Amino acid sequence: MPRPSATPRRRSYDQYCASARALDAVGDRWTLLIARELLAGPRRYTDLHADLPGVSTDMLATRLKDMERDGLATRRRLAPPASAYVYELTERGAALLPVLRALAAWGASELESPRPVDAVRAHWFAIPLLDALESVPAAVTSGGAWVEVRLDEGVFHLRVGGGAAGYGDGPAPQAADARLAMDTATCAEVARGPLTLPEGIAAGRIALTGDGPYALALRGAADGRGSGVAAMAAVPGP
Repeated sequence: MPRPSATPRRRSYDQYCASARALDAVGDRWTLLIARELLAGPRRYTDLHADLPGVSTDMLATRLKDMERDGLATRRRLAPPASAYVYELTERGAALLPVLRALAAWGASELESPRPVDAVRAHWFAIPLLDALESVPAAVTSGGAWVEVRLDEGVFHLRVGGGAAGYGDGPAPQAADARLAMDTATCAEVARGPLTLPEGIAAGRIALTGDGPYALALRGAADGRGSGVAAMAAVPGP
């Protein structure tokens, strides 16, 4: 992995303002997207580069060095036999999750359809789906729940409730309370907001499996939604 030979002077807005200070640390291009990847867990440099299409190796190395300098990320060596280095967020870096959630909510309206040049990774939908999952109040248990999501592009998992919202790439680290399968277009529609998870399940666009409390709550919300739609369809016209 390329390592910058010298640390350039840190650029600053030189404004005594909380927003300016925050942008001093995360306002450079790629920094918040690197944080998005590391919020899913420790990552090797090669894995980060693979999931950040468009970033050069020199730029990625520079941004990671900046994040280490600013106390947002650390680099550590894995125990043998792995003998590889991984990057992970510090407590300060992990505190960027609400920031990225707010940005995702603000930018979700732009997810009409992928442009021909757009790369897509399944776990990029995790942040907007956190809000969708938490919008079903009965489904968020006090102990938290693991939800696994399968798209055409891959699998990722989320943890909701219990005061520990988060996400990761790949299957859930323990038995999932609920599993959701959908296509990317449906997932984008849920992320934008026109379609809720219960509506998608009731319409057959989202497959729900599992028998945990979260799955039962989602299934109950979907059944209620489906009953309401059926009742409206049964009302005779004037």
